[in-house]
Amino acid sequence: MALIHSFEKSGNFLFKYRGQIPVVLFLAAIPVIYFTDYSWMDNDEVNYYILLGVAALVSFLGQYVRAVAIGTSNKNTSGRNTKEQVAEALNTKGIYSTVRHPLYLGNYLMWIGIVIYTGNIWFLLLVSLLFWLYYERIMFAEERFLERKFGEDYLNWSLKVPAFIPSFRNYEKSPIPFSMKTILRREYSGVSATIIGFLFVDIFRDAVTSGSFTYHSYYGIVFGIALLISLVLRTVKHKTKLLFEEDRS
Repeated sequence: MALIHSFEKSGNFLFKYRGQIPVVLFLAAIPVIYFTDYSWMDNDEVNYYILLGVAALVSFLGQYVRAVAIGTSNKNTSGRNTKEQVAEALNTKGIYSTVRHPLYLGNYLMWIGIVIYTGNIWFLLLVSLLFWLYYERIMFAEERFLERKFGEDYLNWSLKVPAFIPSFRNYEKSPIPFSMKTILRREYSGVSATIIGFLFVDIFRDAVTSGSFTYHSYYGIVFGIALLISLVLRTVKHKTKLLFEEDRS
């Protein structure tokens, strides 16, 4: 098999299972947290809040990038589909005029925020490297799909827009208005998973540094908020028409 076909095949395979990345991160974080020295945090509480602030800001930025991409995208394009590549139209304006893969950039920032929260620089570097190796294949397969489907239109756009690191030099405003309904309908699971990811790191780190598990009331509050977000929005999405939009995915 030619290398180009091998890359595309593996990219399509990895595309189907990209939703499992959070589970892998959670499992990998356990030994990382266990063997990380947190004395610098225990000696000065300010360090903890700085770490939390930076990590939360990065994850929020990732969610924001995803929200802008999904909230202004064409129908049947950007989303959480896992079975196969989907594109009934080519997104080239708005955030897509600054970066070709804003959803993957958003994913990276969302999850790397949780990685930052572990307080381990080597884990941060390792996850960044593995993320790139994983998503590089997915992006390759996706671009092959788009090139076959949209031909010259895709090639002309791809030549002037970077793949992963945004550039605003050729920014064009999106003609599609931003839809908050789309975000509420499609992004609630990612928000809840991010919140739970931070809580998971916090609980396990507290247990490791203290030597035993101690329940804190905010554990239940934070978990309850994450669960409530998912349950309410999932119910509204599937049981009512409040979030329905005729021209959106």
